Amino acid sequence: MKFTAQQIADLLQGEIKGDPEAQVSQLSKIEEGVHESLSFLSNPKYTNYLYTTNASVVIVNKDFEPQKPISATLIRVTNASQAFAKLLEYYHAHKHSKTGIESPSFIADDVVLDKDAYIGAFSYLSKGVKIGTNPKIFPNVFIDENVTIGNDVVIYSGAKIYSDTQIGDRCIIHGNTIIGSDGFGFQPDENGVFQKVPQTGNVVLEDDIEVGSCTTIDRATLGSTIIRKGVKLDNQIQIAHNVEIGAHTAIAAQTGIAGSTKIGKHCLIGGQVGISGHLRIGDHVKIQAQSGVGRNIKDHEAIQGSPSIGYSDYNKSYVHFKNLPKIVNRINALEKK
Repeated sequence: MKFTAQQIADLLQGEIKGDPEAQVSQLSKIEEGVHESLSFLSNPKYTNYLYTTNASVVIVNKDFEPQKPISATLIRVTNASQAFAKLLEYYHAHKHSKTGIESPSFIADDVVLDKDAYIGAFSYLSKGVKIGTNPKIFPNVFIDENVTIGNDVVIYSGAKIYSDTQIGDRCIIHGNTIIGSDGFGFQPDENGVFQKVPQTGNVVLEDDIEVGSCTTIDRATLGSTIIRKGVKLDNQIQIAHNVEIGAHTAIAAQTGIAGSTKIGKHCLIGGQVGISGHLRIGDHVKIQAQSGVGRNIKDHEAIQGSPSIGYSDYNKSYVHFKNLPKIVNRINALEKK
């Protein structure tokens, strides 16, 4: 679908310098701009590309003053980066504005769907499922019995939502994610043979949560595994049974969180972090990538390492660690004397 510079300027409330009828049909980086593409310039380091880009339309800040001739049509806005982000959001919404029910798919008789719902082919919606307005459920999605899904939820291909899961409004679940599978609960008997402990709880996702591809969130043994409002989870994360993650916390890929650990709000957790079970992680905590956390963490702490210690202490210790071979050589030389 094509848009003119004038249509884009109207959407962004911007001012045009150049051809208002210039058309665009795709987005591009300014250094990779091609004919009929739309780009933006906000970082001064990329200014030189503006004079050579083949993009047809470029969004710039209002105070930008070109020093050379520019072939592209410019749209001047207050903040070019924010304006381009708004366009990306608009483009994404337009791209996923599908409606209708594709065949073949299975929808239980008691499932009621909004008129704007999209259900992709080979999806399966079990009995007792309740879905809000404007859902976008892509092909090959499985939704088990008694799942509740809020408004404006997007679930991408291959996701599995197990029974009794509750998903709030405006959540995004990416492909091949599994929500509500059994927690890792086993108890050895008198012979040391592991017996499965039934996992009878569920998973609760509050509003505005995004879950990356191939992430797994286990149901609780009793009660709920809870992901609070605004949490952002990257790809390939494991969240065990009865974990609770506080509002607006972000967790990077390949992190694993063991059972019954409670993580506070507004935390930032790097990739490949391992967090032991039954811990309490405070609010506004920062955990550096590849850290191993085996203790409770207070509010506002920043930690690194395995086992993790304070971030500044880790950096100081690392200086000595790097110098360890030299120190050993000095000790050996002194011993010889």
